[in-house]
Amino acid sequence: MSHTAPRRAWLRGLAFAAAAAAFGTAAPAAAQQTLKFGLAMPLTGSQSSYGKDQVKAAEWAVADINAKGGVNGKKLEMILLDTQADPTVGISAVNRLINVDKVPVFVTAWSAVVKAVAPIANREKVLELSIGANAPEISKLGDYVYTAFPLADVDVTAVADYTFKTLGKKRVAIMYINNDTGVEAARLYRTVFEKAGGQIVAFEAYDPKATDYTGALLKVRAANPEMIHLHGLVADMPLVIAQMRQLGIGQRVTTYAAGYNPQMVEKAGKGAEGLIVTSLAPNEKQNPNVGPYLERWKKAENRIPNGLPYTQYLHDAPYLVAALYSHLEKNKLPASGENMRKALLAVRTFDLPLTGKLTFNEDHTVRKPVNLVTVDNGQFVPLATVE
Repeated sequence: MSHTAPRRAWLRGLAFAAAAAAFGTAAPAAAQQTLKFGLAMPLTGSQSSYGKDQVKAAEWAVADINAKGGVNGKKLEMILLDTQADPTVGISAVNRLINVDKVPVFVTAWSAVVKAVAPIANREKVLELSIGANAPEISKLGDYVYTAFPLADVDVTAVADYTFKTLGKKRVAIMYINNDTGVEAARLYRTVFEKAGGQIVAFEAYDPKATDYTGALLKVRAANPEMIHLHGLVADMPLVIAQMRQLGIGQRVTTYAAGYNPQMVEKAGKGAEGLIVTSLAPNEKQNPNVGPYLERWKKAENRIPNGLPYTQYLHDAPYLVAALYSHLEKNKLPASGENMRKALLAVRTFDLPLTGKLTFNEDHTVRKPVNLVTVDNGQFVPLATVE
């Protein structure tokens, strides 16, 4: 998206707001020239390599939808704003999407951002779709907040159980980033693993701004675990693993889907061998659309995307929004956040290109099988599937 796009989107938003104010009501979906939705993601900052790949996937989807006629002949318009994965910046972005661009629905990610902007979505009655954040409390953020991505209780539970029951490991150390992404997920892993009969021999947090993890790693080394579970972000986890290996900590590491990216292998090198990551999206064998999608990435960027499973969900987000708009148009309903929420509850189950069947539950969550993937000779290869 060009640098002038936000300016154009702002002008379009003002024009739309003025028209709606003049008539005293929201414009029907069928009367809009374009069908707008917001996407608030990190385009700059430490998480930008991750965010940009997710945005690219969403942009491809919007282009593909519009190339095939859009929604009943109307183009889908994605208004993109930067959050820097920072709650304060995210609040500013979402306020603009709602109050200036007048979107009835927006997509965002990163647990801290999702939680920070939820009060705005609920107050303004605009549908917030969390796609990529995993903090368990996201399911309890209010009537207008739904997650289209399974939360940590799905994949963290799966990897903890797999470590104890299948790999037979009884002593595990946990390292986690001290923010909304890491804290609850680390506690969840500890609860699941101890309930299975295992022992957490070290439970160490690190600061989100840290670059030296020696203190926490030395405590992990002293505890002598059989395995280590690491729950951080894309920017820090490769560094943690690299420093872990430099300190002679050679145990196998598990993590969640944020570890499923080329940077993990590039930065951690041989230290990433044996790493187990989760994926909540289908692989090439499970969904025939995934292979061509990966080829598209290799042709465009000469690599697989950072956080492949997340990009699959972000690619499918515009298709989800398009389905909601289609429901509004079919029923001749105005394009409001309240009606978007009603559409989601009326349809509930969506069949999406790269992630397949997605059903929203009463508790605002979705559930998916968990694929476990491991690093073998520098490549991510399937390991197991946990239902």
